[in-house]
Amino acid sequence: MWRLARAGAGRFPAAAAPLGGQGGWYEGWAQSPPVHWAEGGLAALQASAGLPWWAAIACGAALLRTAVTLPLAAHQCRLLAQLENLQPEIKNLAERLRYEVSVRGKQLGWSEKVASFHYKKNLRRIITELYVRDNCHPFKATLLVWVQVPMWVCVSLALRNCSIGATGSEVQEQFSAGGALWFTDLTAPDATWILPISLGLVNLLIVEIFAAQKVEVSRFQKLITNFFRVVSVVMIPVAATVPSSMALYWLSSSFVGLSHNLLLRSPAFRRLCWIPRTKSETDTPYRDILSALATKYSFKK
Repeated sequence: MWRLARAGAGRFPAAAAPLGGQGGWYEGWAQSPPVHWAEGGLAALQASAGLPWWAAIACGAALLRTAVTLPLAAHQCRLLAQLENLQPEIKNLAERLRYEVSVRGKQLGWSEKVASFHYKKNLRRIITELYVRDNCHPFKATLLVWVQVPMWVCVSLALRNCSIGATGSEVQEQFSAGGALWFTDLTAPDATWILPISLGLVNLLIVEIFAAQKVEVSRFQKLITNFFRVVSVVMIPVAATVPSSMALYWLSSSFVGLSHNLLLRSPAFRRLCWIPRTKSETDTPYRDILSALATKYSFKK
């Protein structure tokens, strides 16, 4: 068992400097209350479970993902399914509205520009009313991002503090001997690049599984998918420059996230989470994912 000695932060200015100037916004964020709460949570988990630090970090990532982000991910899937099921009704109402605006425009002598304005204005109103009726506004689907990203950042900074000695030399010493296999020192970057490359591959697999869905995507969604492909690749050299404790957490979090993404494709689990069935949902999701990936990358069966 160990205690977080905040006073020890001042004893390691040289280690902290490369990651952000002392007194700057980065250090202010790294010493914020949420980050300290994350440090305390990691300390409590490691002390109560009696796990080595590498296992405590991996288990902490799994616990956070399962207790916090999995329910939010299920909620997001429920909203997206409701939105998908609304599309036929929206299409029918849009066609009816177009006809009514056309008739009304001829009666009042509207120009094409005026008619288009009234059509778009009323269509937005109709769609908003449908969102309110079914309680499925698209913005609610972003809740997962607003929770997951800050949580990921806070835990990452907490591990950074532990690795550079900002929480006390005792903690840093335990991290330096708390690794396993090839990353025995959690305070040092992974010189073999195994953790960073594994992180990049897992993240790319998550993106490709999402892209393999049999749903028509807009140009904006394609741009977002390509953006996350780039981020997944960029994270490889980034993970190679940070302490192994951070890279291990990122890899563990991404791996659990991949598992949850696959779990949320299961029809049985979706019904358990009250996610309505959609036209794009299949009874063989995993076979379809493998088939889509094989077709996309021309794998030989």
